[in-house]
Amino acid sequence: MLVLGVETSCDDTAAAVLLDGRTVLANLVSSQDSVHGPFGGVVPELASRQHVRHILPILDGALKKAGIELKALDGIAVTFGPGLVGSLLVGLSVVKGISFRWGIPYVGVNHLEAHLLAVFLEREVAFPYIALLASGGHTLLYLVRGFGKYLYLGGTRDDAAGEAYDKVAKMMGLGYPGGRVIDQLAQNGNPRAVSFPRSRMKKGSFDFSFSGLKTAVWHYLSARGEDKWEAQKVDIAASFQEAVVDMLVAPTMRAARELGVGRIVLAGGVAANSRLRQRMAQETEEEGMAIYFPSPALCTDNGAMIALTGHRWLERGRRDDFGLNADADLTL
Repeated sequence: MLVLGVETSCDDTAAAVLLDGRTVLANLVSSQDSVHGPFGGVVPELASRQHVRHILPILDGALKKAGIELKALDGIAVTFGPGLVGSLLVGLSVVKGISFRWGIPYVGVNHLEAHLLAVFLEREVAFPYIALLASGGHTLLYLVRGFGKYLYLGGTRDDAAGEAYDKVAKMMGLGYPGGRVIDQLAQNGNPRAVSFPRSRMKKGSFDFSFSGLKTAVWHYLSARGEDKWEAQKVDIAASFQEAVVDMLVAPTMRAARELGVGRIVLAGGVAANSRLRQRMAQETEEEGMAIYFPSPALCTDNGAMIALTGHRWLERGRRDDFGLNADADLTL
């Protein structure tokens, strides 16, 4: 089965062609980092306009790289939520048009589900497993019992982990996207140089909170002034990152222990963070658990994970009609 996957949930225009649910024939992404960089975060209106500009060239490029024509497709998968509604509508509208013109069945894909399954593009993971989905828009913890069987365990009560990275990077004038910049900077810093607070939820909760940490960094910078903290920005970045990683690792490991699940999967853009990967590898090894994470390119938003998820739904006979609408607040 040949499936085209289309992803436009936020600021990446992406398309991929997947063969038989495993072989990636093409996986192209058009990044908008240079567009949103001056603002230190994604501007929804600009994101939508960039998708309109780039989606057809990206689709054409993916099909050309895969060496196929539209009429050869067995199905199309497209993200319909959650995300920025303007961005979602671009991808969904284009796919509906293609489906109508060529008579190709399509399915709407939940962006969150696609992240949870992205690891299967590279390896098989036995069910059940604990999945930590951390990105610029989400920080969520799930028990994945099987395809289509997801139990929500906890999520952030305020900022997403990736959002905290972007905001702290903006405070420090480090550039955008903040996660990548801080991760690179922190590798040369002392993670114990500054004692930033770690949020602790009440007993029994698997929730996260990053707003307090973000505020603590702001107070730290404000109290010293740029002329003083500039000299220690590497250590500040490393200390901030260590706090974020601590707050991601602790609930994830506790969920695995309490639920008796020996497999953990990392997903989402923050799953590409080198320190998070290192710490999760250490923690799971000590506990005798298995850890899985996709390659960095498959952690961030991409069409391949959409095609994979769509392939699995198409295999089960699902087809969506033209009444499907974008859902910015879609849950899993």
